[in-house]
This record gives sequence, structure tokens and C-alpha cells, in this order.
Amino acid sequence: MTWLVKGASVMSNARSAILERLRKAPKKPVPDLAPWSPYKTTTEQPLDRFRRLMGAVKGEIIDTKRADLAETLRKVLADKQAKNLLYAPNTEIGRTIDAAWATEPGPQLVAYDKPMEELKSLMINDIDAGITSTMGAIADTGSLIVWPSAEEPRLMSLVPPIHIAVLEASKMYDSFSEAVGKLGWNKKPPGNTLLISGPSKTADIEGILCFGVHGPKQLVIILITD
Repeated sequence: MTWLVKGASVMSNARSAILERLRKAPKKPVPDLAPWSPYKTTTEQPLDRFRRLMGAVKGEIIDTKRADLAETLRKVLADKQAKNLLYAPNTEIGRTIDAAWATEPGPQLVAYDKPMEELKSLMINDIDAGITSTMGAIADTGSLIVWPSAEEPRLMSLVPPIHIAVLEASKMYDSFSEAVGKLGWNKKPPGNTLLISGPSKTADIEGILCFGVHGPKQLVIILITD
């Protein structure tokens, strides 16, 4: 016990000595910084740059009009031979899908409206595709901005082998810094925000690139152009 008391005393003295040296250290003046402005890497149009960078990492982009979203989704599911679709029924996209499928049924709809524990087995073993909204995209890096919510949890864009993301062209930001400013993140930082640059990919020690190991094997972006 005596040894412990002495050891604690030595540590306390050392800590006090370090803090005292820091307090007595000479103060350095704060340098004048040049006015900040968003970094722009190229004169290329933001949407064109986004298309190029996303395509380079095997992300697919399909243009459509807002009124044609459901029909475009049907074509994507048919092309991918998806037998079902995980979706969020209590979102604008979900309501659009419900209305379209009520008139003309398509692949089976699986609503994410139950606790994860009840859907886990189905999601892991049987779901072919999942669809989510996005907050926008970043042209500079070719990245989608996805903000998971109670209606669209993170697993909706992570577990299905095909992730279908709906992006509005009007929400294209030139850079991450521009997105931070315009989305107000500099005043109220977001929680679990995702920047998704293509489908999941990884490489082993031999440099062999594999898709879908840690997430979706395919990423399809339905771009709303109006």
C-alpha cells in the first residue's frame, strides 16, 4: 500500500511539473490567415465531373424525369434481375413506389417498417436490391451524400447487394466544403452522414480488386434531372 501511495505521488508531481512548463512556455502570436474560399480543382462542370468520377469506380448513373421515377426503377430492377426491393414506405420515394405498384405490380416490395431484429434474416439472405434517397452529391470526389434516418436506416444502403440511390441533379455540390456551408453543417454538424463513392470494393495483398465484400456489389444512381 505504501508503494502505491508513493507511486501516485510521483505521478502527480510529474504531471504538475509538465503543466507548469506548459504554462511558462513562451506564447506564439496567432498568424494572420488569408481569406478562405472553397477549393475548386477544375473548370469542368460539376455534374460532368461527378459522372466521370462515379463511372470510373463502376457506379452507374441513369437519367430520368421526376414523373418517370417509378418506370425507371422498374427498368433497373428488370435489368438487374432483382426479384424484390427493400424500400422505406414512409418517404416520398416510398409513396411514389407504392402508388406505381398499386397500378402495375412489379418485383416484390419489402418495407423496412419493422425492427432490425425482425428483418435481419430476410435482409441478409433474400433481399436483392434496396433503394434510398440522398442529400446530394459532391462533384469534386464523385461521392453521394447519404444521411441515414429512422425511415431509411444505414443498413438499407449497406446490406442489399444492389444499392439504388435517388439523386436530384439540383443538389450537386462542387466540393465538400461547399456542401458543408450550404447544408449548414458548419453550424450544426450532422450525425452518421455517409459519403459513398461507388460500390463496395477492396483488394487483397496481391492487389486483386473485389466488389461487394463489405457492402453493395453494385451502385445504381437514378438521377432526377428536372
